[in-house]
Order: sequence, then C-alpha cells, then structure tokens
Amino acid sequence: MDRDYDLIVIGGGAAGLAAAQAGAAARARTLLVAEGEIGGECTFTGCVPSKTLIEAAARGAAFTEATAEVRRAVATIAATETPAVLSRRGIEVLRGRAAFRSPREITVDGSVLRARGFVVATGSRPAVPPVSGLAGVPYLTNENVFDLTCLPASLAILGAGAVGCELAQAFARLGSQVTLIEAAPRLLPAAEPAVAEVLSQVFAAEGITVRTGSAVETISSIPNGSGCLLRLHDSAEVAAAKLLVAAGRTPNTPDLGLASAGIRLDGRGALVVDRTLATTARGVYAAGDVTGLMPFTHAAYAMGRIAARNALRKRRPPERFSPARIPWAVFTDPEVAQAGLTEEQAAAHVPGARVAYLPVGEVDRAVTAGRTAGFIKIIAGSRRLTGSIGGGRVLGATIVAARAGDMIGEIALAMRTGMFTGRLAQTTHVYPAWSLGIQQTAAQFFAGYGERAARPAQVGK
Repeated sequence: MDRDYDLIVIGGGAAGLAAAQAGAAARARTLLVAEGEIGGECTFTGCVPSKTLIEAAARGAAFTEATAEVRRAVATIAATETPAVLSRRGIEVLRGRAAFRSPREITVDGSVLRARGFVVATGSRPAVPPVSGLAGVPYLTNENVFDLTCLPASLAILGAGAVGCELAQAFARLGSQVTLIEAAPRLLPAAEPAVAEVLSQVFAAEGITVRTGSAVETISSIPNGSGCLLRLHDSAEVAAAKLLVAAGRTPNTPDLGLASAGIRLDGRGALVVDRTLATTARGVYAAGDVTGLMPFTHAAYAMGRIAARNALRKRRPPERFSPARIPWAVFTDPEVAQAGLTEEQAAAHVPGARVAYLPVGEVDRAVTAGRTAGFIKIIAGSRRLTGSIGGGRVLGATIVAARAGDMIGEIALAMRTGMFTGRLAQTTHVYPAWSLGIQQTAAQFFAGYGERAARPAQVGK
C-alpha cells in the first residue's frame, strides 16, 4: 500500500538506527527501511565481532572458544535491535530494497512510500583494490572473516588501517603467522607518525611481519590449493593460507535511484552533503559511512541524530555536524586514540600552537601494569578573545596507551565545550588511574610536569 510518513530512514546500521530513534523521540511517524539485518555492519561484521575477538585473543583463548564468544556477543547485541524492539519504541520497520522515485517518494518492493523528510544511511562495504589476480583467489573481508571455523596457519592482511592492524594482532595472538602489508610508508597512515613507531615495535615483538611501503603487484593461488601467493613491487613474495583484504571502505549507493531524486555523488561514490548533512535534494539528508565523512560507528550515530532532526525541523536553524570534534580509536594493544588536529596539522595551520608530550612510561599506572609502550600528546592554541590565558584551548590529542579509547573522551569533552586547557591540569584525577596521564600532560602548558614543558608545534613530529 502507498503510505505517508514524517520521516523515512533508509538503512538499518548505526546511523539509520540513530536517525529512526531521533524521529521517534520527536513523535514523528517514522519508518526504517532495511535491506539487510538491523544493526548493520557494526553489529554483525564490524565493531562487535572484532572487539570480541580481540578481547578473547588477549585472554589467551583458543580459536574455537574465541569464535564462540563472537557469536554470543553478536546475538546478545542483535537482540536489542530487532523490529519488535524498535516497534515498541515507536519505529515502524520495513524489510526490503528502497529506491527513490523523486525527492519525496521511494519504492520498496512495489509499494510507493512518501515522507516529508528522508535520511539515507546505507553504510559502506569493503573496498576491493584493483590488484591483478585478486578476483581469482578466495579472499576474506570483515564480512566473512568471522565465519572461519579453523584458525589459518598463516594469514596475509592487505591494508594496515584500523581493521588490518586490529585483526593482525588478534590472529597473531590466536596462533596464526601474520604478515601485514601496507602500500603507505607506515602503519595507520591517518594517525600521527609516532603511532606507527610504537605499533611497529609492539608488532615485531609479537611476531607479526610488517611490510610497509609495499604495493602488491599480483596475487595467485598456490597450485596445491594450500593458499595464495602475493608478489610485491620489489619482487618479494608472501605465501599465506588465507588472505584478508582490509583496504578501506566503499559507500553503498548503487540501485538507490539517486538520480531520480537529484542526489549527487562525489568522486569516491559518497553522497555529497553540506555541514548540516543535507544532500543536493531538498528534504533528503544522509548520515554515516555513505557520506564518506568519518567511518566510525559513534560518528555515524551522531550524524544520524543530526540528520533526522534537520530533516524534521520546521522553523529552528539546522544543526551542524563537525568531524573535527569527533574522537576515534583503534583497539590494538596498546590502543590508539585521536581527536582534533595532529601536531603536524596544528604546526601548518595554527600560528602559535603548542604541544605537551608525555611518554606513557612516566604514568604510574602504566608502570604498575607493566604496559609502558606509548605516549600522550596534547595540542593547544590561542582562544579567540583570551589568547593563551589559561593555556588557551585544546586543538587535539593523540594517545597511545592501554586505555586510550577511554582516555580520549576527556579530550573530546574539552574540545566540544571550548574549555581552557588549564582545566585539564586543575582537575583532580584518581591515582593511579590511566587518565592521570591527561592531567600530567596538560600541566606542561603551565609550570611544567617534572622536567617536561610544552613546546611549539613542529612539522614532521
């Protein structure tokens, strides 16, 4: 039947769920259209299974035990996102493939549905690099790696971003011989250069072979069916029982009828959006990976809420999404977390920016835990009216530590509220908590901490 809604959300992942929940909270008649499982990539093939596997591997679990824990975790979280649960929250769910007929209409399995506002949140899928021979070998991605029933004796991973680094360490701890291959000159190319130095040392100590600055020229199957062979640009060869491709993500935009609604894509295939997450079609917004802005679940959730509220607004000004204040983390051991500007970005674009640096080995909790690899770096700059009084404002931070993903939240709060950097140094932290390192690092902008004091930001640091 043809039906009308206040808000239709296309996609049932993190961004789509957030948008639908925001619509229901606003007492709007909300429909969530999902082709795949509710919960999307994060619940079934992303954050939930990967972090469960990482935790199990860190505890020394056997592979069969680890994968059983993955299945239990996925089932537990998926049970909180079913159509029945969403219905009790005021969200109607329709399973099927949506396609636009116009900026105000979509079709789902022959039915025409209309709404005052739309949020496109169809997510992304693993990118497949154009490597000769890749299509001819049975490679893994995050979509099927958690379906493995046996631990591969050896594993080659193509791509050393977040997924590649996390799963490299997890599989190595589970017992695989892992080779991590990255075309860029270092691990985690999006992070500070010093991050790669720490992780490279940790990975080497754990027996992971790292090949950075290594482009894969060809991939072929080993004749006896025991795996695949990767030939690198320098003629070196890597043989492995299994190949995992972790080379980024591609927005899910095919077959959405975007042209019928006047919705444009950029050169990467992502939906073009402005700062309010509006697409080029009036009344249609987008959120999550499909925008190409930030490929993180928590960022998708934040975008989903903003997009839905903007799609439903009448007279109030639209909200804006600012990626600059969204933290992110990589759950290796040690963890890597970052928010805002790196030191190099600050040095290049913010005159007078200063940096405070503290090796994690000088944080007492790290010493007591015997986990001293890493550092804390906070970047600060002048405030608009008060300059450097009170330490100025926090521009960004990078943390490499056992609990970096938790610690970065304090930095994100400081950035969001525009607080004086000095507040981080004045706030009493629990001793000996990991977060005490934040206070000790921030103190360097004032009287210093020990023999350490803040210094000017530098390019290349």
